[in-house]
Amino acid sequence: MEKILLVDDEQDILEFISYNLSKEGYKVITSSNGREAIQVAQKEEPDLIILDVMMPEMDGIEACLELRNIEKLKDTLIVFLSARGEDYSQVAGFDAGADDYISKPIKPRLLVSRVKAILRRKGSPQEETSEQEGGIRIDREKYLVYKEGTEYSFPKKEFELLALLISKPGKVFTREVILGTVWGGEVVVGDRTIDVHVRKLREKLGDQYIKTIKGVGYKFEA
Repeated sequence: MEKILLVDDEQDILEFISYNLSKEGYKVITSSNGREAIQVAQKEEPDLIILDVMMPEMDGIEACLELRNIEKLKDTLIVFLSARGEDYSQVAGFDAGADDYISKPIKPRLLVSRVKAILRRKGSPQEETSEQEGGIRIDREKYLVYKEGTEYSFPKKEFELLALLISKPGKVFTREVILGTVWGGEVVVGDRTIDVHVRKLREKLGDQYIKTIKGVGYKFEA
């Protein structure tokens, strides 16, 4: 049973999310502030920490930074949950070491979908690098891509899309799988978003690597 630590200072949010995740078979542990959450995380070693940004005593950003400095928790998945939609808040979260960001309010089915997609990453291969024919190498640890000795720093979603496609060369990934894996089922994301990210990857790496399978999705070819 996968274990989730949920951290929020609003009791109704804790109850709402705990109920919906528990129904899906997850073991949910709760905490009401960042300082307490660090202690609980060290004891419980959860698979995923869902962390509110604005909290008393210690906010989510500070808590995330401290969690990332704890050796046994440095690779734990951390997701921010917050009503704050400003870009700077999300940037601060990712800079602190977060793996993803969920805005509230969120519908139960969408929340569960996002959590499932995020937890799937924990089961993904953990190699720091992945060599591929054609001179493409990705560094999952540093979020860097190398092509024939040239280093590229990609935005998070572009990197994750490339990492997904390159993980199984020749395999066709449907649009649904791409959306669920890279964007976690975010309602604001549509097919056009995938197309734009693919176009940006092609502009940087060349047209020969990512092939369009009309009406289905995309695949990587070395």
